[in-house]
Amino acid sequence: MTNDYDDIINLPHYEPKHHPRMSMWNRAAQFAPFAALTGYDAAIQESGRLTDEWIDMGDAGNEELNRKMELLLSKISEQPHVTIEYFVPDEHKAGGSYQSYTGNVKRIDEYEQIIVMTDSKKIQLRMIVNITGIK
Repeated sequence: MTNDYDDIINLPHYEPKHHPRMSMWNRAAQFAPFAALTGYDAAIQESGRLTDEWIDMGDAGNEELNRKMELLLSKISEQPHVTIEYFVPDEHKAGGSYQSYTGNVKRIDEYEQIIVMTDSKKIQLRMIVNITGIK
């Protein structure tokens, strides 16, 4: 019994002479635009990213912060070197992160409710949780 392909079954696999064989990575990349779950990895990473909640400092904490702000205002002409801890709300989910910034204070803009540092960094007054280093 002979099969239709007996004459070619044992021949080596054809390799083109003028075009190198495409890598498996490049072959898979051809089909990437048709992935059914485009953006799925980014969504998983975003949902797994942790944020901190805003912690209310209470009356005692607010009074302490107000005293530090008054001291800072009294020394503003000296451009004091301070460390400010503040809350930055997250743009995509509830919560945010607490950050710290060290630098010299240039001015306090009461109209805009911001502290402006000498390097033009701006920090919202309502987000500040602590100020240290005022001498």
